[in-house]
Amino acid sequence: MLNIPTHTRIYLCTEPTDMRKSFDGLHALAVQVLQKDPLERHLFVFLNRRRDRVKLLWWDRDGLALFYKRLEGGTFELPSAPDSQHGIKIDSVDLALLFGGIDLRSAKRRKRYSQAA
Repeated sequence: MLNIPTHTRIYLCTEPTDMRKSFDGLHALAVQVLQKDPLERHLFVFLNRRRDRVKLLWWDRDGLALFYKRLEGGTFELPSAPDSQHGIKIDSVDLALLFGGIDLRSAKRRKRYSQAA
C-alpha cells in the first residue's frame, strides 16, 4: 500500500475522469475542477465513470508522481457528497478503505480525541 505522510491533504474528484489523461491533464483537472494546486503536495484521486479504475496524482518533492490501478472485478465505492460538489476532502484512512473495497457510507467511525488546529 501507499505510505502517505499524515500532513498530506487528499482530494477525491467526484466527477468521472477520462483515464487517458496523464500528468498535465490531471493537473489541469485539479486546478480547474477541484480548485487546488497539486504543487502544494496534495494528493488527488480520480475515478473513471465505471469506477473500476483509479489514478492518484501527487507532487513528490521534485516532480509529479502518478499511480494507476485497474480492478479486475468489482468497483470502487465513492463516499457520499452533495451533487453540487465536484470534489471532497478525505483522509488516508478513507483512501485505504476505498482501495480495500469497503463502502465508506456504511463504515462507522468511533469518537476520537482531536487536537484543535
